[in-house]
Amino acid sequence: MASEAHGAEQAADQGGLVFHPMDQFIVKPLFGGDTVEWYTITNVTLWMGVTILAIIALLVLGTSRRAIIPSRTQSIGELAYGFIYKMVEDVAGKDGVKYFPYIMTLFMFIVFANFLGLLPMAFTTTSHIAVTAVMAFAVFFAVTILGFVLNGPKFLGLFWVSSAPLALRPILALIEIISYFVRPVSHSIRLAGNMMAGHAVIKVFAGFAAITAIAPLSIVAITAMYGLEVLVSFIQAYVFTILTCVYLKDALHPGH
Repeated sequence: MASEAHGAEQAADQGGLVFHPMDQFIVKPLFGGDTVEWYTITNVTLWMGVTILAIIALLVLGTSRRAIIPSRTQSIGELAYGFIYKMVEDVAGKDGVKYFPYIMTLFMFIVFANFLGLLPMAFTTTSHIAVTAVMAFAVFFAVTILGFVLNGPKFLGLFWVSSAPLALRPILALIEIISYFVRPVSHSIRLAGNMMAGHAVIKVFAGFAAITAIAPLSIVAITAMYGLEVLVSFIQAYVFTILTCVYLKDALHPGH
């Protein structure tokens, strides 16, 4: 943020205000070079690794003592565990509890990646569609395969609205099929789009902080947007997870 404001200040001194809020989303090789191959270790790789280490620190190291009077770290871990467990049980039902570890892993990865992305000089991995699409398509294929394994051809009842008039059922079935296959697209774009938009707006306000006349207003705007992003970071992790639970429910109990 400071470097962005400094660059904008230099540009302002030269007679114009120039800053690039989208530069923060550029994937760069971690050890130099210009090309990024599938095996290249990048800033995305680094912050995904940091995210995993942070989750291990909270859920493994932080709860290893299993104290009757929990520490702060253990309390946070237990709170997260209970929160997601209740979500899975309420949305997907008792049958969905056996898939709790996968859903818990998804939530913890997304929420930690979102929060770590708010640190100065950090990289928000969930702002990239390549990351969110992998998670969304993993959920899509998992629940689809699970639906056919558990229900066989009866899983197709998910697309047949038996409560609707007979003449409308084929049309509604087509709409249901289209909406079903759009799920991973909306699932991934919603998360990536929200994270990218919020961080870009913060960078824009940081650029305006270089202008003395509006610097106080810009700082107030940055503070407000940062607070909003903290809330959005949690909400988007929650939305992604609860939609996963809804899709899991459809696989376990198809039909209208």
